Amino acid sequence: MSAVMHKWLFILPVLLLASCSQYGKVSFAQSPQVINVSEYDPKEKQRSGSSFTPFNQKALKDNGSLGLIARTGKGTHIDTKCAEFLVGAHKQNMKLGTYFYVLPNISSSAQAHRYINRLKQIKAKYPFLDEKVLLVADFDTKCSTYQMTTFLKEVKKLTGVKPVVYLENGDAIRNTLKYASSKDKSFLRSHPYWLALYSTNHPKYKTPEQLVKATGVWNTWAMWQYAGVWWENGRSKPHYYRGGNWQTPAYFGNLSQPSERNGFNGSEAELYAFWSKHSWAW
Repeated sequence: MSAVMHKWLFILPVLLLASCSQYGKVSFAQSPQVINVSEYDPKEKQRSGSSFTPFNQKALKDNGSLGLIARTGKGTHIDTKCAEFLVGAHKQNMKLGTYFYVLPNISSSAQAHRYINRLKQIKAKYPFLDEKVLLVADFDTKCSTYQMTTFLKEVKKLTGVKPVVYLENGDAIRNTLKYASSKDKSFLRSHPYWLALYSTNHPKYKTPEQLVKATGVWNTWAMWQYAGVWWENGRSKPHYYRGGNWQTPAYFGNLSQPSERNGFNGSEAELYAFWSKHSWAW
């Protein structure tokens, strides 16, 4: 066997490992981190370490979070901590983001107006929040394609911004997308896809690429929620991605409580460009 052959036999496993650990443009270690929260945050402390509150998010910033996306509402419900979280993120010079959970049994147009009106109220109370805010549509898995497109169009009409689309990992929403018209698929594809893949079991979809392909709509993803929190047996239980070579940790840095975490599919500079493009100068 030649010396060159020996060299490639040594390098090949390293190359394979590197490619397996990189499911997007960058590896997990290089992926810019973003936290998403709701009025249920922060969760209870489960170990020693640092902690955070809506107004004091220094621990999030210290552990590497570059942005925070706060829930603004769900259906007719207005989130009680959205404003506090935005103020706290602003204090840490983190990028500001919001999302609205769209329910299928309420007018999508009305929910879009509720979302934007609430943001206007927050800005009126805290005018020093002078940076743009990311807009995200989080669709319930039972929403129809019509409800999704209606909400997105109405938000664009009200703000001039195309929101990011967040979808849970579920068969119901995938079936809806599968049978969507070509026109609707094209419209949805023009919005960035924020995917959720954090279950410890991945019987069908083991990587973000596989999940993207399964939508039948998007060709790539913008953000990946790789860690979520479920309420089980009276306690917040962290769920986090442990597939392939992208082994994510149960907690964010040295935080004492579980959190919902995301990785951006690109560099830090690309994250900021993406954030600006899909943010509203409210």
